[in-house]
Amino acid sequence: MLFLRRSFIGLAGLFSLSASTAFGDPLNQAIDIDLTTNKAAVSSQKSIDDASDQTQKMLEEYRSATRHAETLQTYNAHLKELLNSQLAEKASMQTQLSQIEVTEREIVPLILKMITSLEQFIQLDLPFLPEERQERLTQLKLLVNRADVTEAEKFRRILEAFQVENDYGNTIEAYRADIDLNGTTSSVDFLRLGRVALYYQRLDGSESGFWNKEKKQWETLSSSYRTTLRNGLRIARKETAPDMLKLPVAAPETVQ
Repeated sequence: MLFLRRSFIGLAGLFSLSASTAFGDPLNQAIDIDLTTNKAAVSSQKSIDDASDQTQKMLEEYRSATRHAETLQTYNAHLKELLNSQLAEKASMQTQLSQIEVTEREIVPLILKMITSLEQFIQLDLPFLPEERQERLTQLKLLVNRADVTEAEKFRRILEAFQVENDYGNTIEAYRADIDLNGTTSSVDFLRLGRVALYYQRLDGSESGFWNKEKKQWETLSSSYRTTLRNGLRIARKETAPDMLKLPVAAPETVQ
């Protein structure tokens, strides 16, 4: 009986151990599987997060590259327009340069002709301010032979000289200078009335005269014009108010 009891207890313990072993393995396996699954899930989530970060980074790089490409396209379009404008400007300048060469070839003879005409005009005009006008003419002749002066500047200076001569015809003027009378040089006062007439009067008023255009010489005036001529000099110097002057003038020439 004792043997049977012990055998039963041993069998019970063996059964209990077998049962514990039989039921314990699936649980442990389940726990292991769950842990493995969790680890795999964590690893997968990390991979997903890494992939998402990488995707976001690539998206930002793509957007940046797109903006950069658009900027380059805009800049390239601007450069293209600028280049076209420069090419057009270059073509225009080349055309202008070729025209300038032609103009320079044509303007040089014109300048020389204008100087010759101005010289002849001064010689035929009333002999007022001879030194000043001759000096202006001399300077123009020297100017046209200077290589450091552009043709445009030469032409401008000649036009200025013509303008000065033109202004003489619209003004009256009184000035003092020397005159050759009968082989004697004397200092006199001159009165110029535009280009109509030119008079002189000695400083002491003892003699007055005028330039005879037809005879190309000085002629004396009657002493009756002494006071009138003196008043004309004062008017020209703006020392008195303008007034009528009774002075002899040459008759207008008849145009043939």
